[in-house]
Amino acid sequence: MRNLSVLTPVVSIFCIFFLLYQITLVASSAPPPYVPDDAIITLDCGSATADKSKDMYSRDWSGDFQSKFFPKEENNLKSSTSKAPVEGTVTKAPYTTARISSSQFTYVFPVTVGPKFVRLHFNPVIYPGFERSNAFFTVKAGSITLLRNFTASVLADSSQKKPFFKEFCVNAGKDQKLNLTFIPFSTTFYAFINGIEIVPMPDDLYYSPIGTPNDKVPLYVGQNPEFYINYSTALEMVYRLNVAGNLISPTDDTGFFRQWSSDNNYFKSTGTLMPHQPSWILDYVYEPNYTAPDDVYRSARTMGFNRTKNRLSNLTWGLPVDTGFNYLVRLHFCEIDPNIYFVGLWRFIIYIDSLLAEQEADVIGWTDKIGRPVYKDYVVNIRKKGDEGSHNLSIDLHPITTFSNDEAILNGVEVFKLSNSDGNLAGPSEMLPTLLAALTNKEKESNTEKTIFIVIGGGVGFLVVLTSVCIFVLLKLRKSRSYGSYFPLSKCWCWHNPYKGNSTRTKALSLPRELCRHFSLDEIRTATYNFHQELIIGRGGFGCVYKGFIDQLAGTTIVAIKRLNPESRQGAREFKTEIKMLSQLRHGHLVSLIGYCNDEGEMILVYEYMINGTLSDHLFDTKKDALTWKQRLEICIGAAHGLHYLHTCMKNPIIHRDVKATNILLDDKWGSKVSDFGLSKMGLHETAVSSMVKGTFGYLDPDYARNQQVTAKSDVYSFGVVLLEVLCGRKALNSKLEQEQWHLANWARKCIEKGTINQVIDPHLKGKIAPDCFKVYVEVAESCVRDHGIDRPTMNDVMEKLEFAFELQQNADAEQEKINPSGDITYQEVLSFRVSGRTTDVGASQHINVSNGPMFESDSSIVLSTGIIRDVTVNSNTTT
Repeated sequence: MRNLSVLTPVVSIFCIFFLLYQITLVASSAPPPYVPDDAIITLDCGSATADKSKDMYSRDWSGDFQSKFFPKEENNLKSSTSKAPVEGTVTKAPYTTARISSSQFTYVFPVTVGPKFVRLHFNPVIYPGFERSNAFFTVKAGSITLLRNFTASVLADSSQKKPFFKEFCVNAGKDQKLNLTFIPFSTTFYAFINGIEIVPMPDDLYYSPIGTPNDKVPLYVGQNPEFYINYSTALEMVYRLNVAGNLISPTDDTGFFRQWSSDNNYFKSTGTLMPHQPSWILDYVYEPNYTAPDDVYRSARTMGFNRTKNRLSNLTWGLPVDTGFNYLVRLHFCEIDPNIYFVGLWRFIIYIDSLLAEQEADVIGWTDKIGRPVYKDYVVNIRKKGDEGSHNLSIDLHPITTFSNDEAILNGVEVFKLSNSDGNLAGPSEMLPTLLAALTNKEKESNTEKTIFIVIGGGVGFLVVLTSVCIFVLLKLRKSRSYGSYFPLSKCWCWHNPYKGNSTRTKALSLPRELCRHFSLDEIRTATYNFHQELIIGRGGFGCVYKGFIDQLAGTTIVAIKRLNPESRQGAREFKTEIKMLSQLRHGHLVSLIGYCNDEGEMILVYEYMINGTLSDHLFDTKKDALTWKQRLEICIGAAHGLHYLHTCMKNPIIHRDVKATNILLDDKWGSKVSDFGLSKMGLHETAVSSMVKGTFGYLDPDYARNQQVTAKSDVYSFGVVLLEVLCGRKALNSKLEQEQWHLANWARKCIEKGTINQVIDPHLKGKIAPDCFKVYVEVAESCVRDHGIDRPTMNDVMEKLEFAFELQQNADAEQEKINPSGDITYQEVLSFRVSGRTTDVGASQHINVSNGPMFESDSSIVLSTGIIRDVTVNSNTTT
């Protein structure tokens, strides 16, 4: 009794303390969800019903027919409404109707200033009068591109989610309007939308503009300490995961109607599920109670009880994302194990995409006690590597091994893509796969219809078709015999175009039908995704070159599409010249012309695609791996073969007139091909032809510039400049150097004369060139850039000497390998070297007025050749 009387006060005090603790917890948690200061908009697009429709969560959706959000049709061109057919399961709003159009249309939402959730709801089914695969469009929120070249059906089929929604965070500006514009890819495609949801959010829920407290500014992983997310940035929700828990529906969110998915499909390691604590009262001290639903923090994944195994493993999640963007990664933590009650008991390292994000994570250290939610934000840049369109973003938690513990914990994950500086959220991965899949599906449907037609046609139809096919084949065989032969009086093989499809043939150009394929402008637009900026692979005074995709239905072919700028001096004459020249010339070292387009005033050329770009791309100002000496030799030899073919394949030589490093293209095996024949001209053997001076500064033959007389030796001079660029790694012209070094050919000849050419070779080639090879190469380069054409070799001589130089290099390498089989091959520098039997002829300067102006790449009076021409006056109509 005595002992009991002593314990009674202690028990009483404990009970009072526990009751007060529970009251404090209840008081500090479970306030009502976030209440926005603006109306929530739920728009059932395409619905003409006056009454509101209910979705599967019993939320109300209003129809857009005659609503204030959808302007009059004259401002939206033409759109229509359509009901979604029932497919297996009964759908509810907003997926039962759609706003659909082959023309652009816009919704305008008056809203308050500040960030908003924007959810676009899609149900990609077959709508009456519209093919499912033809839904291909772009969506913009003001100037922000949310989706580009988007095919809802492909996404639905690949994810097996139908219907689905895409969620974004967009800030409404001072005009208090949020415009959503839907833009079909072309008139043959259409855009559609089933539902639009706009929900206001707090300014600081995901945004962290300048002035945000440091502890709430995301860490830029692997780069700067901080990354401010300003209101000009748009976000796309990519993942929102309830780690170790079940799906949390929008109505169970904290007032924002976010959906939280299970992480089961993304968790890549073994671990332990901490028991869900449905009655756990959370203590929101460091984060607002609307940050995430309570159920996110009431469950977690940990590593388990095998300490030995834990030391060697991670908690790992793999999340596929687009490349080329920054991503906000938010990790939610809440310690719910009652055994973890002091700082340092559970510590772990956080890696985001294999980069260190947190050296020493300690949830109790961050929150002071169990049951307190906290989140940590990180931004990581997912760089694009080559043609990689997607990447597996990894999240790894690794325990810090101590005597006391080996453990890690995570409760929730959110991942957002951040718009780039151009206001773009749509990655390249959304472009090609979607269109190709759409077109492939279209072809399958077309083939199915054809098959049904043939079957119904019966025996008579079969005989008719068979007879027609036989006649067609016979005619084609007859044609192929006619054109599969040598041109009269020439050595040129007339190549029958293998890319020839169903496109219409020549129009205004009146070319022979078999020489070249004519593409319609619609075909070109489809191939380049309407001349999309991200497909530009080259630019010049002529315009842009695009990577394109043709004949998707028959098997996609990648091509290079050159779109001439109407303001370029390379106009209709050059356009027609290039088509006629390349249609008749086929050689392994000449770029093949596939076709052209001249519709609606456009001048477009379609070539075979050279995956490794131009020689220039790999010589100057590049981060790419330097070309080896042998690669450079083989590239030069290939280009020489191509030019020799031009000079000898016809009765009269074809003079290229614009040989330069940017016009030598490289294929996937680093083979070289000469391109760009817009300035080419038919010449006479051993005879100069009068011609308006055209070419490029730095490569231009001084004989040609002086006399306006062009010969095949003019190409030899230009090719000699390329040989010097390959050896020295310098551009033909570089005004950033000392004046006497501006013009490479002039400077190199002086160095050869002084015996110092070895001092100006590309540093990447130091010790890599065999001396005998070096001497032959320099001799042929010097001979090409001599001032007078009569002193230069023919292209055949150049080709043979380059092949001899390559043979000398191979022999020297073989000898070196015998001496040192496992080591790098290194040669001593040629300390003194002069071209035998000749010294350079640097004459006095003189002034030349080029009245018609070549197609120059530089716009100032500069050294044009070896010193003979030191000042050039170019009149005002020269194109730079």
